[in-house]
Amino acid sequence: MKRRERTRHLIELGGLVAKAGLVELTEDDRAVIFGSLLETAAILRSERREESLVLWRRRGKRGFDVKVD
Repeated sequence: MKRRERTRHLIELGGLVAKAGLVELTEDDRAVIFGSLLETAAILRSERREESLVLWRRRGKRGFDVKVD
C-alpha cells in the first residue's frame, strides 16, 4: 500500500473511532480505547468470531445510517 493510501486508510479508521463516540466516552483515554480494540481482536480469535461479526456488522450498518449534526 502506498504511503498516501495508507495515510488515508488510517485517518478513516480514526474517524470510525470518533464516530462511535469512543473518544468522548473514554475521555480520550487511549489506553482504554486500545484495550477495547485488543478485546475485540481476542473475540475475533475465539469461537465467538462468526456471531460477533454478524452482530457488529448489523450494528455498524445501522450506525452509518445515523445522521450526526
